[in-house]
Amino acid sequence: MRCFTEDQIMVRDAYRKFLASEIAPQMEGWREAGIVDRSAFRKAGELGFLMIWPDAEYGGMGDNDFRYEQIIIEETARVGCLEWYNTLHSRLVGPYFQRFGTSEQRARFLPKCVSGETILAVAMTEPGAGSDLAGMRSTAEDMGDHFLLNGSKTYISNGINADVVIVAAKLAAADSKHAMVLLILERGMEGFERGMKLKKMGLPAQDTAELFFTNVKVPKSNVLGEPGKGFYYLMEGLAEERLIGAVGYIANARRAFDITREYVMQRNLFGQPLSEQQNTQFRMAELDAEIDMAQVYVDHCVSEHNAGRLTSTMGAKAKMICSEVEWKMLDLGVQLHGGAGFMDEYPISRMFTDARINRIYAGTSEVMRLIIGREIFTQKYRSMHD
Repeated sequence: MRCFTEDQIMVRDAYRKFLASEIAPQMEGWREAGIVDRSAFRKAGELGFLMIWPDAEYGGMGDNDFRYEQIIIEETARVGCLEWYNTLHSRLVGPYFQRFGTSEQRARFLPKCVSGETILAVAMTEPGAGSDLAGMRSTAEDMGDHFLLNGSKTYISNGINADVVIVAAKLAAADSKHAMVLLILERGMEGFERGMKLKKMGLPAQDTAELFFTNVKVPKSNVLGEPGKGFYYLMEGLAEERLIGAVGYIANARRAFDITREYVMQRNLFGQPLSEQQNTQFRMAELDAEIDMAQVYVDHCVSEHNAGRLTSTMGAKAKMICSEVEWKMLDLGVQLHGGAGFMDEYPISRMFTDARINRIYAGTSEVMRLIIGREIFTQKYRSMHD
């Protein structure tokens, strides 16, 4: 039995109704338009569903229990609305202000983030630097009262809609490749330009864009934390980012399972339902077990995160396992749908292409294996398992 409080169950029920009335009916139109309308953020903000963790002075509930975000992610997946990247705004980017921002920055930015008036993004990835952040080339030069930012970013989620973007850049002339600074860029800053919305294999409603910086003057009041420590700030948030991904991936896998189960019970093959075939039963049994086991680990990671014990390796394990199980389930779902699985009128088709990014986003499965593998051969690993 999963452990949610009465308050969390009430939030889940209310959020479920909100999705059914305000978000799910709009998704097809947003997919055709190629972008989620900004009104989705404002409506969620008005009802308190956008950012729960900020203190009441900023408009939030002041409750940092990650299970609230887990509920939001799971319910968003359940109705097929994961293209609305509300959690990127709420729980991946927003907390940078809490962890590294000044009281002035929190007062200036958080209230409008909570209300949905301001939409957030974070810009790390570059054409030659994805999982390897140390390879980024964007630079920030200290000019005394401001930083001068030059460079570009790519594959930035919320790239078109975002009003505020946290940009990672290397400190110009620094000796260390890890000497980075996080800068708060605001819409309209001179020299800050966006490219066209990028065309992708899946997630058509999610606005993904290139960002360009040409001599952008960023005032010192828009620096997050201490210059030079940006790389370590980014690393600090990666465990949670990967847990966020894992929560969504395994919820999406369960949705794919349910859709496939319903289909094979109705589809006849050789005079009997496809669900009566031994191959169907064996494969579905395997995935049902794998999804359940992965869900148990995700719930464990959420508890560990709430207790302040989530490690980068735990986050890597959760992301790797859940994205791989999700992909297995979606591949099986398409296969068991037969020709119908190749048609976009069936949800499994779109889910398949949408999910292909999940073994890449926030660190590829190969990088996750590197992270896990490096710990296996350390004294720390031995002491943990003695």
